[in-house]
Amino acid sequence: MADDVELGSFPGLTPTDRENLAGGDENFKPHDWDDLKDIIATNNLAILKRKPSHLRRYIKWTNQTKNTYGSITAFILSERLYWKALPLVNGESPSFQCNNTVPFTDPNDYKILLNDWPYGFTSDVTHIVIWSKVRIPEQKPEGYLRPESAALVERFVQRTFVEPLSSQRSKEDVAGDSDRQHDRVLWFRNWTGLQSVRGLEHVHVLVRDAPRDLLDSWIGDRP
Repeated sequence: MADDVELGSFPGLTPTDRENLAGGDENFKPHDWDDLKDIIATNNLAILKRKPSHLRRYIKWTNQTKNTYGSITAFILSERLYWKALPLVNGESPSFQCNNTVPFTDPNDYKILLNDWPYGFTSDVTHIVIWSKVRIPEQKPEGYLRPESAALVERFVQRTFVEPLSSQRSKEDVAGDSDRQHDRVLWFRNWTGLQSVRGLEHVHVLVRDAPRDLLDSWIGDRP
């Protein structure tokens, strides 16, 4: 009963989430790479889902964290990003002192972390989040990326993730499976209605078969 109350009071549940919870873990099918390519290509992000038991834990964690920190944004700033926001003005989202006003230009203005609560993917997919102090220009009111903003993110993803992966020869390259090596990175940014942390700019990156050494070089989980 307590779980049902928590779920009922959680504002972020989508119709997909509710159907997913009703089906239970035994009926859950994780998103594989081909599924993810189709979802992102068609911008059908609302159907991304977590394993039901993981979703329940996520909702419980969210409620507890809000009670402790006041908001998920406050928790992420304090415990994951270690960023100090400028004084808030008229209830606006946090803003920061930045070295460059162009997103993803200065490494001190963004941080790459593993997603603490990834969606329900197959085990070969690693879910990464890029957090940015600089806001990415978007179209109002829906919050979709402008074409030039999407191009900016694409360039960053290419040089940060795709190029290092492409330059790292693997056993699959030797075996002649070079096409697979060039199909290992996807990215998306939820529009406003799907964002669980609207106060902080972030982009999702999915990497297939991410090598440990590259993961270590990407992830900055320190103050």
